[in-house]
Amino acid sequence: MAPHCDTMDGPVVTAAELALEMENINYVLPYVGEDLERELKDAFDKTVVVRELSGDAAEVADYWFFETAVRLHMMGRGKSYTGIKHSGFNRRSVINKAEEAIETGDKSELEEFLMDFISEAFESRFETAMSNKEYDLNDVEAARDYVNSTLEFVEFSHKLYMQIENANRMDED
Repeated sequence: MAPHCDTMDGPVVTAAELALEMENINYVLPYVGEDLERELKDAFDKTVVVRELSGDAAEVADYWFFETAVRLHMMGRGKSYTGIKHSGFNRRSVINKAEEAIETGDKSELEEFLMDFISEAFESRFETAMSNKEYDLNDVEAARDYVNSTLEFVEFSHKLYMQIENANRMDED
């Protein structure tokens, strides 16, 4: 799940806005599982009716529908719902680059960004461990620095590997 699915400018609210504008639930329906589909459809139907009452009613109904869509989306992804965040909340450059890659069909900028980011994080930890490697056996503090930096490097490598492996495993399911 994208880290901005619960924001006003995220994909769920954007799809919900389009669904209301076009009066077609199918724009937002893919963001919720089949088991939650009925609740979203009911919310959509009620929102469409209330929108006709007045501008203020439409504003309140729309926001309620956005909250319902985001809540159901989050629930379906096993995440807790804590309300809709403002536009731009938690937007990292990687999200923008990933969305741009999908839009343009060109992943090169995103790929370079990610590879550079991983490489810098990896290199920094490796260099720290290597710089601490040669220490005086009688300098316990230096030995601890070496052990800690080595463990940090190994744990970072392991966590990175496991994160990718788990994501690949989820794709297979």
